[in-house]
Amino acid sequence: MKKIMKSFVFAVLGAMMMVILYGCGSQTRGWEDNGQQLKKGDLIGISMPTKADQRWNMDGNNLVKKLEEQGFKTKLAYANNSPSQQSTDINNLVSAGAKAVVVASVDGTAVGPAVKQAKDNGATVIAYDRLIMNTESVDFYVTFELERTGILEAQTIIDRLDLKNGGGKDTPYNIALFAGSDDDNNAPYFFKGAWDLLQPYFESGQLVDPSGIVTKDFTTKDWKKISVHAWDQSQAQKQMDAIMTKLGDKPLAAVLSPYDAISLGAMKSIKNARPEMSPSIPFDSKNPTNASAWPIITGQDGMDIAITNIYHGAQAQTVFKDTSLLSDQTRDLLVDILEGKTPKSDKKPMNNGKKDVPTWLMNSDELVKNPKGEQKGLHYVVEVGFITEDQYQKDIKAPIIK
Repeated sequence: MKKIMKSFVFAVLGAMMMVILYGCGSQTRGWEDNGQQLKKGDLIGISMPTKADQRWNMDGNNLVKKLEEQGFKTKLAYANNSPSQQSTDINNLVSAGAKAVVVASVDGTAVGPAVKQAKDNGATVIAYDRLIMNTESVDFYVTFELERTGILEAQTIIDRLDLKNGGGKDTPYNIALFAGSDDDNNAPYFFKGAWDLLQPYFESGQLVDPSGIVTKDFTTKDWKKISVHAWDQSQAQKQMDAIMTKLGDKPLAAVLSPYDAISLGAMKSIKNARPEMSPSIPFDSKNPTNASAWPIITGQDGMDIAITNIYHGAQAQTVFKDTSLLSDQTRDLLVDILEGKTPKSDKKPMNNGKKDVPTWLMNSDELVKNPKGEQKGLHYVVEVGFITEDQYQKDIKAPIIK
């Protein structure tokens, strides 16, 4: 009996060791052990938020091109900035057989149930540019250095207004501030990057917000008070109208805008309220009382209209995101899975409220009016293939503030 029991114990221990050894091996064998495999010819679903913005058309086209070059099939859907439509799009992509879905969310929270369904059906889920919130059904996140966007915008304002050398000390400078859409998880990071640099100048009294909303006690947690829902140009124009009413006939030194369409809405409001203000008379810290001077206006995304307005002096800069970098990284993630590897990032994961999502961060830069061919010059968008030379020439010849 003892011999039988002893044999039984060894048999159980042996089985346990096999389970343990298999379990340890599964940590290194790759992504396929999680039940999510890819092979050439598999369908990759791509869900973009809208076709209305130049940027998302570029993203969608880049993804299709680069994934199909790797032997994948693709299906691309645009959600017309509708969270419900995007959820339907994702469900349809999975029903069509998508083994992975790449989602640039309209609303990072609303899309959660749809990506959970995708995940439950065995699809790999990649959050593209915007983190999908409050769900465990996100495998990877690819985006740009989020706070860097705000840092570049704020630094332009600080430099152009000569704030470090006392600009605004004698005569405080009026500045209008905007944050991104209240349903976009990236928006607070953009604002934080800018506010960390600008807040000390509110503290010193060099900068003031004519609306009275933003004061030295404003915090990054208050960002939704100045957000522009859906990044909408018309909404930005309405918000700027209210600021211009409060401003009256006083000079406006700057506009912190996180997006080129918001910048354009602000410009249209300025021209409607004060026709005498002109980009041909830029705000000058040496003559801060000139009420006809045009403010320093920032932006993001390198849209055609921004290139036009920067070239003609109506906009100071735009933070340009080379979207091909995002599509390259997304392709690389999927190729890793195709080859049975577990994708690894050297960046800190970002928490979406439910899990730490492995994250890849791309770098961005700014476009300003510099001589043709310089890295930060407007022509950089041609060099990286964002637009063609013909489109660039068309942009710089277009009338400003259309």
